Amino acid sequence: MSDTEQPKLTPEQQEAQAIEAEKLWLQNVYQPNAIELTVRAVITGMLVGGLMCFANLYVVLKTGWSVGVTITACIIAWSFWSVVAGILGPKWKMGMLENNATGTVASGAGYMTGGGNMAALPALIILTGERPSPLILMAWFACIAGLGVFAAIPIKRQLINREQLIFPTGTATAETLRALNADTGEGKQQARLLFLSTAAAGVIAFWRDAHFAWLKRWNLPSEFSLPLSFKNHTLKEWTLALEGSVLMLGAGALMSWRTGWSLLIGALLTFGIVAPQMVDLGVIPTVADDVGVQIVSFKIMAKWTVWMGAAVLVSSGLTSFAFQWRSVIKSVKSLGALFGKKKTEDDPLADVEAPPSWFPLGFLILGPPVIVLAWYAFNIPLWAGLIALPLSVVMGVIAARVTGETDVTPTKALGPVTQLTYAGLLPGQLAPNIMSANITGGVGLHAADLLTTMKSGYLLGAKPRTQVIGQLFGVAVGSLVIVPLFNLLVPTADVLGGKDFPAPSAMVWKNVSEMLVKGIEAVHPTARWAALCGVIVGTTLAILETKVSKKNKKWVPSPSGLGIAMVLPAWNSIMMCIGAGLAEWARRKYGEKKADGATMPIASGFVAGESLMGVGIKIAVALGFMPK
Repeated sequence: MSDTEQPKLTPEQQEAQAIEAEKLWLQNVYQPNAIELTVRAVITGMLVGGLMCFANLYVVLKTGWSVGVTITACIIAWSFWSVVAGILGPKWKMGMLENNATGTVASGAGYMTGGGNMAALPALIILTGERPSPLILMAWFACIAGLGVFAAIPIKRQLINREQLIFPTGTATAETLRALNADTGEGKQQARLLFLSTAAAGVIAFWRDAHFAWLKRWNLPSEFSLPLSFKNHTLKEWTLALEGSVLMLGAGALMSWRTGWSLLIGALLTFGIVAPQMVDLGVIPTVADDVGVQIVSFKIMAKWTVWMGAAVLVSSGLTSFAFQWRSVIKSVKSLGALFGKKKTEDDPLADVEAPPSWFPLGFLILGPPVIVLAWYAFNIPLWAGLIALPLSVVMGVIAARVTGETDVTPTKALGPVTQLTYAGLLPGQLAPNIMSANITGGVGLHAADLLTTMKSGYLLGAKPRTQVIGQLFGVAVGSLVIVPLFNLLVPTADVLGGKDFPAPSAMVWKNVSEMLVKGIEAVHPTARWAALCGVIVGTTLAILETKVSKKNKKWVPSPSGLGIAMVLPAWNSIMMCIGAGLAEWARRKYGEKKADGATMPIASGFVAGESLMGVGIKIAVALGFMPK
């Protein structure tokens, strides 16, 4: 045996080593006397999470992405209670673990837009015209998210305590909380930048979108375009313009530079080359405007380009997922331990971790309502709904592990896998095909989300079981907020797929389900070739991502960026590319840590400010307080 080779430990030795490591955490990191899940932490987390849910719904319908919730929520909560403490005394200041608990609650609410919720429901409405009652949808989303919370319990110790998976967002949140509570200039600066950028974005959105008579002549334009024509249509018709939106700048700044320039390439390829060629061939028709002039419509273009974009996204997601086979095998192996006999007599964390019994108890309580709601609202047979529960556990374990390793929850892969499964189980049925994937996607997302926040708690010494409870509070308020807000923003299916709400995720789920149910023959022949090209491109790029070195990976186009750009107006992609470019410039000039410390709060403020103002304006219009 060489000097560097370590003897292989037996399972008993590995278990003893893991228990010893947990004892060290309990002695050196855990803070048993710290204040955590207080009433104000829950209420603050619910309020901030509800606001972030508003913002994320707006952003998801615009871009297909959800933005980070936890770090922004922690900065907002810390800032608010610091102001209160300055007025009423230091005892009102929010402690680090109480702030962490607030972020956990807020994350549960803010991510109610993820997990396929805001892909499946819009896709269902577009394809079938069905829209279940608000109460049914609230119960549906709450139960699915709750299952995700309980699915995370039995795998938490393996992924976080023992394997020490990084969960990058969770680690970054812990670092942010330490900076905020160290009472240094860094934390105060982040809070100041967040609020200034939020206010600036809100003012810009109001100036652009509020159509009061006294403001109308001064309204900012929605897009800025050169007065040039291409293929007998203006650049603006092809959506080749700059958007008057700091939201897109902020969203781009939160992405990598690689994703940013990939968005630009995808936009130019789609709306500068492919779509004009399809218009010339008559595949994509033009429409008459108010004065009878034939123009190009983004909504009509997107009905064709979405096949190409969906193919890139789904094929790259499935290919990347396949390359995670080691994680999948580990996940499947760990499933056996979920039902195995547990030894608790020597468990050092028995009074700290969430009890293992919460996992089966949660599924016994929430599983039957999910099965009944699936049957009643979406025509999923009871037996098929029952199959979705163990499938969701498998997907939850896989999603959590992949998120822990990469910070990306593989919804693009898990959704189509479920859709394909149910296409075989229930052939020819659209609603079951879509909403069954909502179950597994939602469970996977919320399991991964809870473990991400629990990673922060693990690094800071928080009590895991209080974070489980906090997440349940969050998903409860998130389910109450998301449904009426969605119904307000999307009163009819016609709203979706246009330049205001492209809803790219919904369009991808819609097309995948439509193809699986109706068959490839239902797709226009040119769109089939476009989809085939998309599969080749998506698969190739996903393979390259895994084969090239980390240094050279930056030169490989991001399949996610390319695919999403094919479903968004080009001005969205152009602005996000500019935002990503500005963030990358700052990193190179000032260093990654310093630049990100400023970029993250500014970009988050741009996203939150414009989206909240946009939602507020739509509410005011709906209530008659503001003209359309």
